[in-house]
Amino acid sequence: MPLAQKDLGRRPEWLRVKLPTGGNYAAIQGMMRGNALHTVCEEARCPNLGECWNNRTATFMILGRVCTRHCGFCAVQSGRPNELDLQEPDRVAGVVEDMGLRHVVVTSVARDDLMDGGASIFAETIRAIRRRRPECSVEVLIPDFQGDWDALRLVMDARPEILNHNVETVERLSDHVRSKAKYRRSLELLRQAKLQEPRTFTKSSIMLGLGESRQEIRQTLEDLRHVGVDIVTVGQYLRPTMHHLPLERYYTPDEFAEIRDEAMAMGFAHCESGPLVRSSYHAHTQIPAGRTPAMPVETTP
Repeated sequence: MPLAQKDLGRRPEWLRVKLPTGGNYAAIQGMMRGNALHTVCEEARCPNLGECWNNRTATFMILGRVCTRHCGFCAVQSGRPNELDLQEPDRVAGVVEDMGLRHVVVTSVARDDLMDGGASIFAETIRAIRRRRPECSVEVLIPDFQGDWDALRLVMDARPEILNHNVETVERLSDHVRSKAKYRRSLELLRQAKLQEPRTFTKSSIMLGLGESRQEIRQTLEDLRHVGVDIVTVGQYLRPTMHHLPLERYYTPDEFAEIRDEAMAMGFAHCESGPLVRSSYHAHTQIPAGRTPAMPVETTP
């Protein structure tokens, strides 16, 4: 049965977006369909799809469209995957070349059914993009690979400019919100990524509105800084369907601005914080010019 939700009234004005239209939107949609590629923009019902596609930016979702996990906040289909396309990295690279992208984000469903969690496909996608479009910077948003740091090394050895892994929520809510994922394991992945390849910027994301407190938000930001995370994004959770986790509250634009200021005061190189912010929103603007990637404060999170 659907989970109950508070009566929060109509969605606030600042969360209303236009339906996606326009020539660039249609062109990118055609490229994706023609190359049998998926985007998290569509699969996760991102509210920024129209804006980003009309700016000719998109987040590619590799390793199929069926996730082996069933997180309570996510609209991506879950179940038993039946596809692994070894030609996918080159098709992604071809579309990146055709679109003339300068920054690309590549993410995936969780593939706990694969020995390396799909890490080798991530690595080959990075290399394929570099071969076809060497001037394009690459950001990867990866799952936790079930704590397999050898799998993580496959990705880090391919040298993405940004390694992104989302903690999604505060520690108290993590087990309830994230299927199979562990808050401390996610922190350790981010720490390991920085230790394995110090020249790569690391990034994570938090969504608000699931019942967390302001002190818990602050603690999460501090935890991320502690393991050397350079970039953080903070956005509003929006319930995809009545069968997903209920929304507890809306945060105002002023509250998001306060959280951004708090994060920057902690030493993050960049914080994107706002009601419609998602992990890949304005990703092309987030590589900190002239900044050296941070290192973890200590050897353990």
